[in-house]
Amino acid sequence: MEYPVERIRGQFPALASGAVFFDGPGGTQVPQAVIDAVSAYYREANANEHGLFATSRRSDEIVAEGRAAMADLLNARDGDGIVFGANMTTLTLHLARIIGRELRAGDEIVVTRLDHDANIAPWLHLREQGAVIRWLEFDPADCSLKLEDLGRAITERTRLLAVGGASNAFGTVNDLPRILAAARAAGALTFVDAVHYAPHRMIDVQLLNCDFLACSPYKFYGPHSGVLYGRREVLERLNPFKVRPAADRAPDRFETGTKNHEAIAGVAAAVDFLAALGQDPGTGWESYPAGRRRRLKQALAAVRDHESSLFARLLAGLKEIPGVRIYGITDPGRIRERTPTACFTLAGMTPAEVAQRLGEEGIHVWDGDYYAWEAMRFLGLGDRGGAVRAGLSLYSSAGEVDRFLSALQRMR
Repeated sequence: MEYPVERIRGQFPALASGAVFFDGPGGTQVPQAVIDAVSAYYREANANEHGLFATSRRSDEIVAEGRAAMADLLNARDGDGIVFGANMTTLTLHLARIIGRELRAGDEIVVTRLDHDANIAPWLHLREQGAVIRWLEFDPADCSLKLEDLGRAITERTRLLAVGGASNAFGTVNDLPRILAAARAAGALTFVDAVHYAPHRMIDVQLLNCDFLACSPYKFYGPHSGVLYGRREVLERLNPFKVRPAADRAPDRFETGTKNHEAIAGVAAAVDFLAALGQDPGTGWESYPAGRRRRLKQALAAVRDHESSLFARLLAGLKEIPGVRIYGITDPGRIRERTPTACFTLAGMTPAEVAQRLGEEGIHVWDGDYYAWEAMRFLGLGDRGGAVRAGLSLYSSAGEVDRFLSALQRMR
């Protein structure tokens, strides 16, 4: 069945501007359904939770609906493992501080040089309590983790391993089953940063068997907010920092203060938007139980095919432009080992100059290090303005890819 890109694009009001939104790795545009859900919250349910009146009860329902929607997206057992927060960074800093209460001097934490700093810096702070940080490096040739070094990085003293699902800079999709299995074998907790992974791949926290996984709904067509999944038994064991009157049950005791209810309404709407793309039963999906989870699996499988096809076109075009250097996996045969995110430099121009010139033509891309601070410095790009990043999304089209490539050609 042909991917309905024009019908999908029609649901995003921002696309009517004619701009090319290749800035999706930093935050996608939102469909009208999400805008409507946020607006409806203010009209119909603008009250705090747990009150004995109608608008408060509606807020309770919206939070429950948001947890259920995210549980379906991540395949959590239920909504009790879903924690809402301001953003992934804040949630991770909070969790790291909580886990730090259990650490002893000499306990080890494994992080990777490939990650966004939101999955590095929170754990580095635990050195103040005596934790030892061990690094898993990556190969600069294709920006893939050196998994042959897992046995060296993980030891009997490892208490937690923090790894990204996919690199927000280079698009590399990491071998999570292998990495997480190594950490579990050592008895360590596991934390997955799925912020860049979630818009492009289906997530199954039960299959991954991870202890924690964080993602950002504003990267998959929702409002600015953050979500943390936690294994229920671990959430119940940990001792979070909280105010005394706050509920002492998971997940509430991990949510500091009043939640962003309107954003949670938008999160549920974003998940339903994705699920609606998978309404067709489709041959080969009969073994999955009917419902939102199956529709999400169908939808993200179709999105992955669409994005991979478009990215092959973009990658081939970039290779033909003199002076372009691409970072990450460039082998066309390995397209599906990465997200549709291109990181590159153009000889004779700074990344900021390239981004500005593209922006003047209505093509939105990022420049800099995108908070992949360690990775950019490891590659020698940290002091040179980083690189240009262009990312495709489910609403990207072949015409937009060609417009982007044509603009770069003219720039040369």
